[in-house]
Amino acid sequence: MKRTFILEDLDCAHCAQKIEDAVAKIDGVSNCKVTFLTQKLVYDVDDAKNDTVEKEMKKIVKSTEPDVTVKAV
Repeated sequence: MKRTFILEDLDCAHCAQKIEDAVAKIDGVSNCKVTFLTQKLVYDVDDAKNDTVEKEMKKIVKSTEPDVTVKAV
């Protein structure tokens, strides 16, 4: 399943890359991409692991960029 999120208030291109790299390493995630200009995070995930992956992704975003708000599209 393809998941898309807005990373509201993402203001650091380096942090966007760090988030992309970390989320891509989560078990069950493939084709992860963070686009800094549009503030979008898109990845494919196994349906069975979706909830676990989303929780882990939000932890990664908050630890990397605490002021960012994650919103599902």
